[in-house]
Order: sequence, then structure tokens, then C-alpha cells
Amino acid sequence: MRLYLASRSPRRRELLHQIGIDFDTVVFRHGMRADLETDETALVNEDPVAYVERIARSKAAHGLKIVEERRLPMRPVLAADTTLEFDGEIIGKPVDMADATHILKRLSGRTHRVLTGVAINHLGRIEYVLSTSEVRFRAIDDEEIRHYVMSGEPMDKAGAYGIQGRAGLFVEHLTGSFTGVMGLPVCETGELLKKFGFRPL
Repeated sequence: MRLYLASRSPRRRELLHQIGIDFDTVVFRHGMRADLETDETALVNEDPVAYVERIARSKAAHGLKIVEERRLPMRPVLAADTTLEFDGEIIGKPVDMADATHILKRLSGRTHRVLTGVAINHLGRIEYVLSTSEVRFRAIDDEEIRHYVMSGEPMDKAGAYGIQGRAGLFVEHLTGSFTGVMGLPVCETGELLKKFGFRPL
């Protein structure tokens, strides 16, 4: 069986390949022509757990709508969303290099939560699972942050870092799912896929 991945993320593509899932990609519009259904702007005082579920479910629903509009073969649509929670605040992708620097300085020497919600939509039925991990950064000096931001790696990632990349040097301790912090918790995703008849192994 194949499914549709409603995500541009190369990490999510890599992780689905890792667990033996075949898929085609459904791409959302972004920038000035972005789909309203996939707007990742948080609501006022929105709880981070509720936020990540809302976004993942919305992406899965919109992904299925695109499949139907294009009259593509009907298959499950998998979508995911990852965000950071730090001191009760939602921290998404940095808007620019200065923002990335600010975020990393805040995370330095502290613990934050990484929330990744995964939703699968098939024939209008949506199943959802949440992966929650805690990550503690060691103290990071300004020069390290500057070099990391200049590499460009933080710019398309929630919390301004990719744990599978150079930022692995910053991670002092992790409790939870390494792949969840990457953007797709493979254990939880595999269990979710079983509900739709997929057997990754």
C-alpha cells in the first residue's frame, strides 16, 4: 500500500523511507499564495498541545481535499506538525536569522518540550497521535550560535534547530522520541498506520 505525505519536509520523507512506507507527496502552496487551511499561525493564548493537534489535523484534511480535487487514487493522507513549547510559549520556525539567534539564546542551558502531532486521514476518518519529548541544551556561547545560524540549518525548523544536524552538539539530554524531535515519531506513526491496515515491517 502507498499513502500520501502532506509535507515538504525532507526529514519526514527520510523517516517514512526508513520504516519501509511508500508514498507520494502532496505539496501545499506557501508564501503569498499559501493555503489558508495550512496557516500555522497560533491562535491567541492557544495551548501548545491543542495547537499542534489543530495544525496536524488541518493539514491532513486539506491534503485529502487536494487528492479529491485532483482525482488522484484514494489513499490515506499523512500529515504532521512539530512545535516547541518553552515556558508555556509556542516556538515555531524563525522568521529570520536574528529571530533564530534569539530563540537559540533562550534555549541555551534550558529544557524545552518538542511536540509532534501526526494525523492520518482516510475516507474522511482522521486518526491522531501526539509525541512529546523533553530536550535539554547545554550552555551555548554566542560564537557557537552565530556559526550555527550562519550555516542556514535553523531557518526552516521549529525551534531554530535540527537535532539530526549540527545542533546535535547542543543536546545534553533527551527524554522521549529522537525521531519525534526530527519531525515524525516513527514508533507512534507505525502504530497509527496499523489502524489503517499498514504493516511497516
